[in-house]
Amino acid sequence: MEHRFRLGDAEHPVALSRSPQAYRLHVGDTRLDIRLDPAADGRARLVVGDRAFEVVIATHGDEVFVHLDGEAHVLRYQHPLDRLAAQSGGSADDRISAPMPGSIVSLAVQVGETVSRGQTLLVMESMKMETTLLAPRDGVVAAIRFDKAQSFDRDAVLLELEPQA
Repeated sequence: MEHRFRLGDAEHPVALSRSPQAYRLHVGDTRLDIRLDPAADGRARLVVGDRAFEVVIATHGDEVFVHLDGEAHVLRYQHPLDRLAAQSGGSADDRISAPMPGSIVSLAVQVGETVSRGQTLLVMESMKMETTLLAPRDGVVAAIRFDKAQSFDRDAVLLELEPQA
């Protein structure tokens, strides 16, 4: 079965199947053998083909946060019904929630500001790693619930959007 994940502004159709070693990732016509070996300290070793990478992975609902080579990436699973709703003019969730406990490092927007899908809203820190949260759609910043340096728990609403007038 094909699934779609969003990484930044790009949408990627992928499929996953079993392989003799672990799993096989299908991306277009490319097939990659992959394996994830967790370590005791919360990190993991991601093996893609014959290359290995140290990663830190956190999940929250349909979002997967991956810290790889000093960069944070957010993958979002896109359910087919949500994709169809977005194509027909439906809106994404207006509440931007914390994927993990942390604190605000910087705010890139202010209340009343118009934002575009994919625009940086804020940068948060959790376990000494920074994660950038992006606008899931075009809209206007309706509320910012935390100030710079304030800490929060997982699932705390950090920011709210409203439709553009």
